[in-house]
Formats: sequence, structure tokens, C-alpha cells
Amino acid sequence: MKNDLELFNELTELLLLEESEHPVATPIEAHALFESINIELGEEPTVDDEFKSILKDIVKRTPKTASKSFFNQLFGGRISRAALGDLLAVLLNNSMYTYKVAGVQVGIEKAILNNVCGFIGYPKESDGTIAPGGSMCNYMAMLMARDAFDASIRNTGMNKKLIAYTSDTSHYSIAKNASFVGIGRDQVRSIETNAKGEMEVEVLASQIQKDLNEGYHPFFVNATAGTTVLGAFDNVSDISKVCKAHNLWLHLDGAYCGSVIFSKRYKHLVNGIKNTDSFSFNAHKMLGTPLGCSIIVVKDKRYLYQSLSNDADYLYQTDDDAYNLGKTSLQCGRRNDALKLWTLWKSVGSKGLEQIVDHQFYLADVARDYIKNNKDYQLYSFDDSISVCFNYKGISAKKLCTKLYEHSELMVGYGTFRADTFIRLVTVNSQLKKDDILTFFKTLEAFVAEESF
Repeated sequence: MKNDLELFNELTELLLLEESEHPVATPIEAHALFESINIELGEEPTVDDEFKSILKDIVKRTPKTASKSFFNQLFGGRISRAALGDLLAVLLNNSMYTYKVAGVQVGIEKAILNNVCGFIGYPKESDGTIAPGGSMCNYMAMLMARDAFDASIRNTGMNKKLIAYTSDTSHYSIAKNASFVGIGRDQVRSIETNAKGEMEVEVLASQIQKDLNEGYHPFFVNATAGTTVLGAFDNVSDISKVCKAHNLWLHLDGAYCGSVIFSKRYKHLVNGIKNTDSFSFNAHKMLGTPLGCSIIVVKDKRYLYQSLSNDADYLYQTDDDAYNLGKTSLQCGRRNDALKLWTLWKSVGSKGLEQIVDHQFYLADVARDYIKNNKDYQLYSFDDSISVCFNYKGISAKKLCTKLYEHSELMVGYGTFRADTFIRLVTVNSQLKKDDILTFFKTLEAFVAEESF
């Protein structure tokens, strides 16, 4: 182990050097992957020197998601105290299903969940769990909503057409999860959005009433805090009134931008969150923890037990259910994804998390201001979003993003909203500074000047 830790440190030094000198890794075309680098597996062992050489090649050729040139996904950067927690979790190697095997790590997860519930105004009966990603959180929310509507479905199966509602700009996992829980994709109503991508609440109310009149059974509404393309926030306060009128479960999918709960300045973007039945967010996005770390909390913890608990005498042999986290988790064996968020939160405090969130909005303001003051750019996005969407000189966004990637200049993606396709610059990396954002634009401009489009 000591030798491998020394090797790990050597590879870490190489990674940090590569991020500085070659922030965008030279891409390998997918069809040439196995010919370009020795990742095939064989019967014979690989000798140490060759093994180290291969690992160095892997480090060099893997996309650098923590570099100052990575703007491609809804995550990025590296916060050292969070990385420390993740590395420690790997070495401790606890599974989080029972207190007997996880011990103090259960308390660490519960401390996070209790504090999140407090931040959003949930009552003492609330609780939650940690999942690998936002899609699984959305799945658990829909599952709990289904069982809250009709608990017998767990044993007898579906015998009614249940209807779920979400905006036409929400995450694709909502429709996918409907197939998993037995609702069916066709029973998900896609509600129109406005010019910002926010759900039209009046359309939602009208569609619910229409479905009721036709004998269907509405049960679940998904609102979004940070849509994947424009970063829009649905009006939770108004949506919650509609849900209350019809006794529907309201889930707020804050996978992208739900971390605004930690910011006094931006928490208003999720006004009404205390009226939701469940809420989820990804700490590996705005809070910068390593992948993956998604939190889902529910206003009434009995629904966690109703939908996710199952007895297993071979497993739950000590302590009460409150400390056996497998009773409130979709998974059984589950890695410790709480520790990395805890080490970050403990080291910087809630005020530090607030600064992390606020800084991302500041970076987005820097980017928008630059675009607004340059006639060669066209802006598509709006204030209070960390997705900055634009086009440059009328060049195809898809073509420009692809060429920037192929030439190892920048990693940035493109998005589409209605009839427009544009570059989507995501300022989710809180380690960046104003100059890094300005360098992004200068790099793009210099590249366009040298290339033919």
C-alpha cells in the first residue's frame, strides 16, 4: 500500500502539471481508442514500469475536468478539502447500509441531511438519503409520490393511469423514471415553458384539470431549479399552490442549481421550497465535490420507509432503523459519498458554501457583461443563471465547439432551446477567477481568427 500511495502521489503531480500546461487533453477518436493506448486486459501481469507508464498515459489523455479550460458539463474544478474527504472514504471503504459497518460515517451523513432540511425549512419529521446522481434522486421522488398516492401499488401493481407533470425543459430522467416505476412514459405531461424556460403555471393547472375531467389520476409534479440548458428556475411558490389544491406530490429537482439554498443573495430563486414534498441537489455541481454526491430530502420521512425499506435479518442485526441507512435508501451496498461533502462543509462552514455559490453567479455576470459589450456576440441567456449561452460571429455553435475540442483549445458544449442553438458556457467551477473567464473569450476569438469557418 505504501508503494502504491507513493505512485498515486507521483500521478497526482503529473495530473496537476498536465492541467497547467495542457489544460485540454489531446482527444483520441473513439474508433482508435484501443489502438492508441494500452488498456486491453490479458492473462499475464503487467510489470511495474510498464504499469506506471500506462497509468501516466491514461492521466495525460483523460479530459481534464478541473482545468481552467473545461466548461463542457454542469460540473468542473476541484476543491481540495472535498477531494480529501473522497480519498479518505476510499481508504476507509465503509458501506453505508448499517450503523454496525459504517459507524461514525452514519452520523456524518445524518448531519448533512439534517442541516439541508433546516436550510430549506422542512419540519423535524423530515429526512433524506444520498445517491450517486440526480436521476436516481428523481426516481426516488417519483417512487415515493406513487406510493403516497396509493400504497397498495407496491404489492398489487398498477391498476390506474397515474399522471406526472414536468416542464418541457426539465431533465430527461423524469420520462425515463416514469417507465421504471410503472407509470409509463406516455403518462408524463410535458408542460410548456416561457421564453426563459420556466414552467407556465397556468398551463400546468389547466392540464391537471383536463386530466381529472378525463378520469386520469394526477399524482406528481416535478419543478426544476436550474434547467440543463438555460439554467432557469421554475416558480416553486405558484406551482406549490396548484399542487396543494389537488393534493399532488411536488418534487423540486435542483440537481444543477439547488445549492442556491446556501446563498442569502440567491435563495429567492427557490422561494416556496419549504412547500415541496421532496427536494434534491447535486453537491458535485455547484458545491464542487467530486462525483458523485446527490442529496434528496423529503418533508415526511415515513415516505422514505414506505417506499424504500425492506427487512433483511442477515443485514440489520443491531441498532434502530434511524441509524441503519439502508432502510431509507434505494441501494443496499452503497459507498460513502457523504464524507467529501462533510469535509468541505466542516472546513469552510455554511458561509464558505455561500461564497462558493455566489462566486459562480459573479463569474456568469462577468461573462454576460463581456458578451453584451462586444458586437460580435449574441446573447441568449439571462441574469440569475450560471449558464451563459451565446453565439460568436454567427458561426455554427456545434461546429465551433467541435473544432475547439479537436484542436485542444477549449472544452465547451452547445445547447438548443426552441429554434436556437448556441454555445453554453457554464461557470460552475468556483476555482476560476475573472481573468479565467476573459481568457476563455480571448482564446475563442484567437482560434476563430486563425481557423476557417
